Amino acid sequence: MATECLDKKQTIDLRKKFIGPSCKVFFSHDPLKIVRARGQYMYDENGQQYLDCINNVAHVGHSHPTVVRAGTQQMELLNTNSRFLHDNLVLYAERLQATLPDPLSVCYFVNSGSEANDLALRLAWQYTGHRDVITLNNAYHGHVSSLIDISPYKFHQLSDDEHKQSVHVAPSPDVYRGKFRADHPDPALAYSDEVRDIITRAHKRGGKIAAFIAESLQSCGGQVVPPAGYFQKVAAHVRAAGGVVIADEVQVGFGRVGSHFWGFQLQGEDFVPDIVTMGKPIGNGHPMSCVVTTREVAQAFMAAGMEYFNTFGGNPVSCAIGLAVLDVIQNEDLQGNALRVGAHLSRLLGGLKETHPLVGDVRGPGLFVGVELVRDRVKLTPATAEAQEVIYKLKEQHVLLSADGPHRNVLKIKPPMCFSREDAERVVEKIHLVLSEIETALNMSMPSPVHLENGKNKSKLPEENGVQGKESHIKDIRT
Repeated sequence: MATECLDKKQTIDLRKKFIGPSCKVFFSHDPLKIVRARGQYMYDENGQQYLDCINNVAHVGHSHPTVVRAGTQQMELLNTNSRFLHDNLVLYAERLQATLPDPLSVCYFVNSGSEANDLALRLAWQYTGHRDVITLNNAYHGHVSSLIDISPYKFHQLSDDEHKQSVHVAPSPDVYRGKFRADHPDPALAYSDEVRDIITRAHKRGGKIAAFIAESLQSCGGQVVPPAGYFQKVAAHVRAAGGVVIADEVQVGFGRVGSHFWGFQLQGEDFVPDIVTMGKPIGNGHPMSCVVTTREVAQAFMAAGMEYFNTFGGNPVSCAIGLAVLDVIQNEDLQGNALRVGAHLSRLLGGLKETHPLVGDVRGPGLFVGVELVRDRVKLTPATAEAQEVIYKLKEQHVLLSADGPHRNVLKIKPPMCFSREDAERVVEKIHLVLSEIETALNMSMPSPVHLENGKNKSKLPEENGVQGKESHIKDIRT
């Protein structure tokens, strides 16, 4: 077994010398050097334990013995090109399909979520014969060129001239700070009508819709949970225009939402995407991913005449690991754990909202929870610097959390699925202490008794009562 042979400073110096400068690390102000991990815990070079609330990649827990053993045993026997017959490939495809609605029956194995989403676009373009793609604002679908084009989370930094004219951006279906909020009589209809209008405008310009692609729950976009019925209504518009619907499950699949195995199933049994992409948790950190689609889409892809193969996608070791992950999810009832512990976590976080003015919203199912921090609950002023302070202060308390969203003000809690009630209580207690310290520094307090109108807090908040402009002890955003 390899051991750490460099001190932390040497590791940092070599990284700066040989690794691309745009390859960022967590806590770049004071990065961690992690040398081992087990379950929901990670350990630095000094043996310090950290509770991991970041890694939805280590889905069933870091270094899970069942997963490690499956990969090791298969690697000792064979790992080779997937163009040879091997039972692991077909057995895994059969197990995976059993978790999905029947129309989704054909698998293509690849190596990352980015590869999966790129292939999904190719399938859509070939099946429909169209090119235009509708994506959601703040979406992120991967790092390859075709996906940067459909990821506003990334391409918002580009000029208008650099945006693909065939890519159309629909509003994120965010009922907290979006265009249509929780007090709207039918936000699902209103947001889906935005997609309908995009299709109409695209057709007037001569465009034809190939696909609508969306994360079943937006992650980088700020842990956004679409209103019920949204995807059904969008799918009706997209399919009427000759397009297909792609559900990106890379962040939220494999039981993380608790009540269902897949995030898109939260919308109801009457919604079935045409293509589903998956990655990250599928191999518990092993590079593996998959695209699952209908027989009709797959046949159209084959009819193009271009052979498709992926040297490593679906190799025997990857599929052995994938099978082990499914075994662990089932045998350890991790989907049930996500439901139970996630509900407990959300209840505790909801309590923070009652006592901390910085907590604007708590949302998300299972172990996919977001806490949006705001300086003003009426204006929804993003508490960006405060969110960064929270994650750094939590790191000092040996809890690892990240912040994301378009304003980087949403605390993201997406830990390994073995996360326990005690872990949830520890995290919430630490967040409570850190928020208390920050709010004291900002001279913030909960507003006086509220008057609610259309579901919104109409009372004056601390900033409106003379606190605005007061010097804060909060440090600048650290990047």
